[in-house]
Amino acid sequence: MFKNRRKIQIEWGDCDPAGIVYFPRYFEIFDACTAALFEKAGLPKHEMLKRYGIVGIPMVDTRAKFIGPATFGDKVEVESRIADWGNTSFSVEHKVFKGDKLIAEGFEKRVWTVRTLEGDGALKSQTIPAEVKQRFA
Repeated sequence: MFKNRRKIQIEWGDCDPAGIVYFPRYFEIFDACTAALFEKAGLPKHEMLKRYGIVGIPMVDTRAKFIGPATFGDKVEVESRIADWGNTSFSVEHKVFKGDKLIAEGFEKRVWTVRTLEGDGALKSQTIPAEVKQRFA
């Protein structure tokens, strides 16, 4: 199974007044980890946008489960993988570890997105190329 692991240092600005990571920061971390996952598969985001003519891979559904805290100075590691491929969308799972302890999980559903041909700036989903999926096999 194709995975990426990314080490992250928790900074002062990541934390809320209680001294733990402020929950929206996890969603920023998950987004960066998805980009890193694609980069590991040989698809850096800036090249992927140009190569396939997509606008991006926006999230249409996201959630997280918080199991334990991370605080300023902690070093965490995020393990990310594609959990499921659809025709025009895919699901990503992230697991956040502090040492060997699972402290959070993130779940994203993303859509392979292009602009419509009408020129009005509207967006629509598009079939994910098979060669993209194959990079994660």
